[in-house]
Amino acid sequence: MTKILMVLTSHDSLGETGEKTGYWFEEFAAPYYTFKDNGAEIVLASPKGGQPPRDPKSDAPDAQSEATERFTADAEGQAALAATLPLGEVDVAAFDAVFYPGGHGPLWDLAESAPSIALIETALGAGKPVGLVCHGPAALRRTRAADGEPLVKGRRVTGFSNSEEAIAGLTAVVPFSIEDEFKALGGLYEKGEDWSVHAVVDGQLVTGQNPASSVATAEAVLALLG
Repeated sequence: MTKILMVLTSHDSLGETGEKTGYWFEEFAAPYYTFKDNGAEIVLASPKGGQPPRDPKSDAPDAQSEATERFTADAEGQAALAATLPLGEVDVAAFDAVFYPGGHGPLWDLAESAPSIALIETALGAGKPVGLVCHGPAALRRTRAADGEPLVKGRRVTGFSNSEEAIAGLTAVVPFSIEDEFKALGGLYEKGEDWSVHAVVDGQLVTGQNPASSVATAEAVLALLG
């Protein structure tokens, strides 16, 4: 059976705003069922382990989908989410692929997490698919290729765009812009229209632009797994 590791953020503070953040519900739930319904076994992890914080805005009525409603009624899934493994205890060798949902939290913790950086570098080094969607690609910020260059250098990548961040009103709040950071690292950043489905595959690396791209990103990971 295919085994997929999903890595969620443990960070719950939206900068200095006093507001809460975390993972984005739909970007977790939709890929979760995309994998599960294709027969994959899913293990959940986060930097701190235990229950990861959910962005309260992603619980708003207009942010719900068939997948979020399904997860809300899924006692087994909720139990797994409440008991995520601490990232430092995860052996990536036990998994066939890795997936990072978004939400703004990853900009603060996964972008700088040594266990996460090592996990991504090891997975890609072993030829395993790694998918990241929306703000999940922030986890690539400090990753390096085997030659020591930034992992995204010369690779086609996407992630939450500057124009989408501006619409969200958080340009001045986030610690860095994914679009600007990828370009500065030499990544071949690309984007579709704001809020449109846009997923990019470069070798075993799959990135998705925004919440609308969560299923497409997960499906691309499954396609790489054959």
